[in-house]
Amino acid sequence: MTQPVHVAVVGAGPGGYTAAFLAADLGMTVTLIDDAPDPGGVCLYRGCMPSKALLHVAKVLSEARAADSWGVTFGEPRIDVERLRTWKEDVVGKLTGGLGQLTRQRKIEYLQGRASLVDARTVSVVLADGTSQEVRFDHGILATGSRPARPAALAIEHDRILDSTGALDVRRVPSSLLVVGGGYIGLELGTVYAALGTEVTVVEMTPALLPGVDADLVRVLARRFGTVAKAVHLGTTVTRLVPDDGGVDVHLSGPKIEAERQRFDEVLVAVGRVPNSGIDGLDRTAAKVDAHGFVEVDAQRRTAEPSLFAIGDLAGEPMLAHKAFHEARVAVETIAGKNVAFEPLVVPAVVFTDPEIAWCGLTEAEAKAEGRQVSVGRFPWGASGRALTLDRTDGVTKLVVDPESESILGVGIAGSGAGELIAEGVVAIEMGATVSDLTQCIHPHPTLSETALEAAESFLGLSTHVYKPKRQ
Repeated sequence: MTQPVHVAVVGAGPGGYTAAFLAADLGMTVTLIDDAPDPGGVCLYRGCMPSKALLHVAKVLSEARAADSWGVTFGEPRIDVERLRTWKEDVVGKLTGGLGQLTRQRKIEYLQGRASLVDARTVSVVLADGTSQEVRFDHGILATGSRPARPAALAIEHDRILDSTGALDVRRVPSSLLVVGGGYIGLELGTVYAALGTEVTVVEMTPALLPGVDADLVRVLARRFGTVAKAVHLGTTVTRLVPDDGGVDVHLSGPKIEAERQRFDEVLVAVGRVPNSGIDGLDRTAAKVDAHGFVEVDAQRRTAEPSLFAIGDLAGEPMLAHKAFHEARVAVETIAGKNVAFEPLVVPAVVFTDPEIAWCGLTEAEAKAEGRQVSVGRFPWGASGRALTLDRTDGVTKLVVDPESESILGVGIAGSGAGELIAEGVVAIEMGATVSDLTQCIHPHPTLSETALEAAESFLGLSTHVYKPKRQ
């Protein structure tokens, strides 16, 4: 029997490779296991990174079309799907290849294959060449991620019915696309295909897009998305899909559906993701899986089996790569004997649509549900000089504030580049900043970051560019 490694990590997505790299940096022997040729996981291969590459293309196309109103006219863009796909795959290849190089530099054993747990301290790996290898470990970190959800009624295998992975392949530009699901995945991919020239229709079963997101932010996105999409149907469900070689017949049910049966070139099913908790052999350990399919963990990300940790999408909501990064550090530092816990005050979220939406901390709706009193400071981007120079005044920056202490409890931003701006809100909340603290921090001018300053000043009734009676 070979000497056990200190840490075996199953799954090489953002959480898995971060855990493996940190453990190696701390002097531990590490084995990292994944079925891809290099680390990266869903985020790099089939999610975050390819989608953001395509969203950048969509932004360029959108700005080129908008430039006509600025006195600059471009010809109608020609879409070379093969070159577009190649560029997107080049981005993925550079990122995953770079992670492979970092793995080798850290002398991490990387096993490409499928893992199953033999017991709480042994994993068996069926390698890509068909052979098997067993790895003994002192501590195991499970980071197997998630996959697209497919309701039974929509779980039809056909090349015209796509999930997010299929949509990111961009095999062609369909003439029409139905997006089932008005969450962040559906809206991001809908944004891409609309920019490429597809007639996009979105159906969402709840009364609003992006269920659970602050209504003030969603309103900004909904106005603009409604101008690029052919239609958005809220409170609507898909009852049946009938694909054939020429398209998909879709049966819809909703209060404002004029024709219950409609035809689309392709259908994208984007109704969320489910954790990959069906790990072979997990039932041979004491680890427990909850009713939603997440592996139960404590504040250190340790499962009910003392030698096993779980991180990332596998360990619960929110299913976000940056949450997995942080959980990886907590798990590895716990293994290293440090007194740590996963207890962030906020985990930021970003929807990379056009405009972007980003938020962190408490929302007005959550405060109301908790019976908590809050006050709000808003700054409309129509009063921002920088937003005006970008011709993107369709935005808002919003602070949710404790009315007594004036502590910032939540931050929401809708507008161009919101994802780059939200980190200031994260730092403010984590550091216990008040709105007065924010007003004392000089922000560069002219920038969109100033909107956070002006939202704080607006809360106090002191905004330079928006008149609001001073708070008494």
